[in-house]
Amino acid sequence: MMPEQILPTTVVGSYPAVGSGGLRALLDPLRPARETAISDQISAGIDIISDGQVGRDMIALVADFLPGVKGQDVTGQVHPAGKPITLHGVKHALSCHPAVKGILTGPSTLAHGLALKTPVYRNRDELIPDLAIALAHEARYLADAGVAILQLDEPILSTGAADLSVAQEAVRRITETVEIPSCMHVCGNIGECIDEILQFPVDILDLEFANNPGNLEVLSRSDLKGKKIGFGCVDSADHDVESVAVIAERIHAGIEIFGAESMLIDPDCGLRMHSREGAYQKLENMVLAARQCRQEL
Repeated sequence: MMPEQILPTTVVGSYPAVGSGGLRALLDPLRPARETAISDQISAGIDIISDGQVGRDMIALVADFLPGVKGQDVTGQVHPAGKPITLHGVKHALSCHPAVKGILTGPSTLAHGLALKTPVYRNRDELIPDLAIALAHEARYLADAGVAILQLDEPILSTGAADLSVAQEAVRRITETVEIPSCMHVCGNIGECIDEILQFPVDILDLEFANNPGNLEVLSRSDLKGKKIGFGCVDSADHDVESVAVIAERIHAGIEIFGAESMLIDPDCGLRMHSREGAYQKLENMVLAARQCRQEL
């Protein structure tokens, strides 16, 4: 369920994984870290939470469960997993909060994180469609469970390493299978690829603006084609916690370009590399800044 208020707050990726002992950790090693991530997001006041992505890295998170992949190697034709991959953690989040974002590593980023060790695929562009089919299955599981947004993480798209036309078609294969709002997260400076990125069939483009303020100028000259903006206003690469005033100033700059009705407020990227205390404070200050901006509208 999507919040109806303007400037809803959300997260982009991973939260610090806080370990714990006890019987529950033996039965489900990720449960304590997941519970911490979920409870911290709710306590900080985040409107659209995630399950924290506290397990594997973004490649292994999906690849470890796909037939045809072994470790970081593609060893045969890739097929959809025989059962849901991320659904368990997402269902846990949905049991705690009404609005949850389902997050999947995008097919192009996933392909570029794997090594081809099979003659089935001559190159990554041939692998990407099969990865998209597998991810489409997972996307349907998440949509049927009731997530508010489906997010695809495609940091590779701003690097110049991926064929953007192949990437676009792969994303289409996934987003056309669900009826919920879709979002694509792209890290880095998008100045060289913005025209192509705007063609992707998603409802929300999630971008960095704190660590890459130049993206604001790039987008100010662009036709968003009705897309909303996931507005990264907290620097995930900086361990210093920005003040509420600094974050609010960034949000106001976004409002001047996009309008408050078109923005979702979030960090630039995941916060996995931060301490739990630092990540929490960044989220809490972001929520307070968004609240302040709402009141000033």
